[in-house]
Amino acid sequence: GHPVSGMARERSNATFDYGNEVVTTGGTGFGIMAIIVAAEHKWITREQAAARINKIVNFLWKADMYHGAFPHWLDGATGHTVRLSLKDDGADIVETSLLYEGLLCARQYFTRETADETNVRTKILGLWEGVEWNWFTQGNQKVLYQHWSPNNDWSLNHPLRGWNECLITYVLAAGSPRYGIEKTAYDKGWATGKEFKNGREYYKNTLPLGPEMGGPLFFSHYSFMGLDPHGLKDHYTDYWIQNRSHTLINRAYCLANPKQNKGYGPDCWGLTASDSWQGYAAHSPTEDLGVISPTAALSAMPYTPEYSMLALRHFYNNLGDKIWGEYGFVDGFSEQHDWYAKSYLAVDEGPIIVMIENQRSGLLWKLFMSSPEVQKGLKKLGFESPYLK
Repeated sequence: GHPVSGMARERSNATFDYGNEVVTTGGTGFGIMAIIVAAEHKWITREQAAARINKIVNFLWKADMYHGAFPHWLDGATGHTVRLSLKDDGADIVETSLLYEGLLCARQYFTRETADETNVRTKILGLWEGVEWNWFTQGNQKVLYQHWSPNNDWSLNHPLRGWNECLITYVLAAGSPRYGIEKTAYDKGWATGKEFKNGREYYKNTLPLGPEMGGPLFFSHYSFMGLDPHGLKDHYTDYWIQNRSHTLINRAYCLANPKQNKGYGPDCWGLTASDSWQGYAAHSPTEDLGVISPTAALSAMPYTPEYSMLALRHFYNNLGDKIWGEYGFVDGFSEQHDWYAKSYLAVDEGPIIVMIENQRSGLLWKLFMSSPEVQKGLKKLGFESPYLK
């Protein structure tokens, strides 16, 4: 983590040419969830965990925000926006929602009356209530837009339509206490994406939602670190079936291995966005560069525990030092190209810890789903879940 902000660095190696100060908004949400896991297992004390998250929320309180939403990247020393691309120099509500996935878990976990825990709850509530989700409908257009900045206004013009990792954004936007969106944005915006409904069968698994063969596996991880997919349904699909099918198709593709990539097999599978021998790439069955990303199979632990454990044992016991290092498993590797990443990315390491814990105990699911605003958002959008009273 960053020494001033306490937030998660984007990656372990230099982030392009932006130097060492870059911290990531969404990755910090994942990191907060991982810190809760560490406290629960007593790898660190509860007091250490509360102090670290206290540092993060105090930093966020003073950091750049736009209509209550944070940018994708911040300078971890100053709290100022670090531009992601030429026009991306303002709010990013997808990254913001991944941050709040972690912050709302922290608010539910740190319930004691110590100074740190009280401040964590108070600051999270203040920050959370200030996110103007409805602003990002660009004048009530019945869809959420990902970006807005004071310099470039709506010029990126990226509407959030499914299916992808952004379900969480709609749930939180619907549950907002002050600036909630209407269900019409979900039905007329999110659910009208060209790649929303699928219904086709791949490798004997029917895929309810998503692009050809499901897309990268992070689609079934990011939103579901907090949202418990067990029994989570709306009139579009059953999200447990969606995520399990997505995972099984991704693995079956690796077993079929149409490109004959070296190393792919029953214990070496999983395609998702990560570093590759060609740079960063959103690996999937339709974008297969021969790169296995450990986070793909390992963060699927709740969906395919047996197959994910096979991969974990292979990665650790057989590939060992080639892909295991200071922060866990490296971001990706390709036996086909004899390439092994040296990098670790916050958004890939975080889900491994969180999803293994969710498979073991459901800890983060229980925390997130107990949040009244999450329940409000799910009800408003027409979801069923065992958590909804």
